[in-house]
Amino acid sequence: MTWKTAIANIPYGGAKGGIGCNPRELSTSELERLTRVFTQKIHDLIGVHTDVPAPDMGTNPQTMAWILDEYSKFHGYSPAIVTGKPVDLGGSLGRDAATGRGVLYATEALLKDEGKAVSDQTYVIQGFGNVGSWTARLLFEKGGKVKAVSDITGAVVNSAGLDIPALQKHVEKTGGVKGFAGGDAIDASVILFMECDVLIPAALGGVLNKENAGEVKAKYVIEAANHPTDPDADEILAKKGVIVLPDVYANGGGVTVSYFEWVQNIQGFMWDEDKVNEELKRYMEKAYRDLKDKCKTHECNFRMGAFTLGINRVARATLLRGWEA
Repeated sequence: MTWKTAIANIPYGGAKGGIGCNPRELSTSELERLTRVFTQKIHDLIGVHTDVPAPDMGTNPQTMAWILDEYSKFHGYSPAIVTGKPVDLGGSLGRDAATGRGVLYATEALLKDEGKAVSDQTYVIQGFGNVGSWTARLLFEKGGKVKAVSDITGAVVNSAGLDIPALQKHVEKTGGVKGFAGGDAIDASVILFMECDVLIPAALGGVLNKENAGEVKAKYVIEAANHPTDPDADEILAKKGVIVLPDVYANGGGVTVSYFEWVQNIQGFMWDEDKVNEELKRYMEKAYRDLKDKCKTHECNFRMGAFTLGINRVARATLLRGWEA
């Protein structure tokens, strides 16, 4: 997260933390009690200018609303304490779609650099949660052909392109992609190795490794999930000529709009959705240009360029503050 926010050039640090549970197995009441007790334990560790929690796997705007309410019992009403809140409680318009929209902007930037357009490519997406479904929807709206998607219930494929709005309605009704009439069911384990132009892992980490990376047939891998490609897989994909856009850049749209939400809460002035999306596009495109410049300077791939960019910014800030090594 520290490198991700540095690459995005926003004034955040970063960490990850959470509760070890399966939210699908818990009732709404159980989730609320768990979240509130968790907040009671950490309320002195977080703060509007100290540590601002944001949503991640297994959470949603309701989760963030509970954290806000519980924190406010101790410290007074503090909307800037969490991001990803419902809009009714000071959340930002566009936050729900932000990570997926950032993936779209990152993909657009890369393809434009390669002399290609989103509408000319075929896509396969592993994961159809918040990030995967928004990515699929936005690619579909841009004319991209999403051939296959998967989630924990299964996978569906349609070589002519899936009807993503219809698939989303099916998922809302049934809870998963399994049984969607607009595509053929396939084994979810093969989705990473299907013929396509762009592969988008948007589920769990470590799904591409030394055992299976050689089977990837895509020309581009856009990492919408956190750490889907391990170092061994990275080397294998590089030898195959597959271009990988790393997670620390590609899925940075979520934390960027979390920053926008925090800014709006601090100012007490809310932006309209067009402004949020325009600003996100500007940040993602600027980060891509900065990343590309580092790759040219150091003659390296995107992952090494991204870490070079992020670490250099943190190092420079550290030195400027007088924290010399």
